[in-house]
Amino acid sequence: FRRYYRMPEPELRDGPVAEQAAVLRETLERAVLERLMSDVPLGSFLSGGLDSSIIAAVAAREIPSLHTFSVGLEGSADLEAARIVAGHIGSTHHEYFMSEEEIFDKLPEIIYHLESFDQDLVRSAIPCYFTSRIASEHVKVILTGEGADELFGGYTYYKEIDDREALNRELRRSVSALHNINLQRVDRLTMAHSIEGRVPFLDLDMIEFAQTVAADLKLYGEPPVEKWILRRAFEDLLPQAIVWRDKQQFDEGSGVAALMANHAGRMVSDAEFELFSDSFPEVYLRSKEEAYYFKLFNQVYPE
Repeated sequence: FRRYYRMPEPELRDGPVAEQAAVLRETLERAVLERLMSDVPLGSFLSGGLDSSIIAAVAAREIPSLHTFSVGLEGSADLEAARIVAGHIGSTHHEYFMSEEEIFDKLPEIIYHLESFDQDLVRSAIPCYFTSRIASEHVKVILTGEGADELFGGYTYYKEIDDREALNRELRRSVSALHNINLQRVDRLTMAHSIEGRVPFLDLDMIEFAQTVAADLKLYGEPPVEKWILRRAFEDLLPQAIVWRDKQQFDEGSGVAALMANHAGRMVSDAEFELFSDSFPEVYLRSKEEAYYFKLFNQVYPE
């Protein structure tokens, strides 16, 4: 193996916030446009969160009636937010209501394609699987919003890091690890349905620019607002309720996280959890839920 890319060393900018926001917007818009080149139908995931909404909005200006796709349990927050965005940008929107029974039925297949029993990855893989499935009925290429959280401080635990140098290091580490975590999930679950995922936020120019933005502009205010400069850069492109919507991860907004935590508690007893932990000491199982996924993982990948 030969390394083809290294994360650039950060050289923080000192320019005005408005100027930095303008460069951010220009860089991301260019990244999206470059990924619209395709000789097959192209669409965009649209969870209703900030990241996918920005990508879809930029793409919709170039592709009339862009196909967008959203899934969730009936009544979930993501479905409602995605409808708002789709109406605002004029996309041809498709949504799918996942049922509890279908999720439980498809879970072994999802874990098979994911090749992991990691609790967080499996949770996010569930809506990704169903969104990819409905997208495959209409397009062959899909835009996704992965990478924005790692580049611009989107996860809750970042707020707990008070030292800004330490936060910068953690953000760099997060981006550097994406190929082993969320990007594998996106690649495997889209390709399970024979569609290609494209990730504008991880354009190399976008990564390089993000390293120059101070952590104080990524988490800004008191209490800190995550991805603040990204919101600022695109606040005129989307409804304010979407731009300043509180962060919800894919599995949370779709309703999957709460569902699976409750389901796993019923499927794995205290005694079985202890047995798994004792029998596989090399595998650190964080919860009954992860033990449940580990059990299914061993069923679809028997020794």
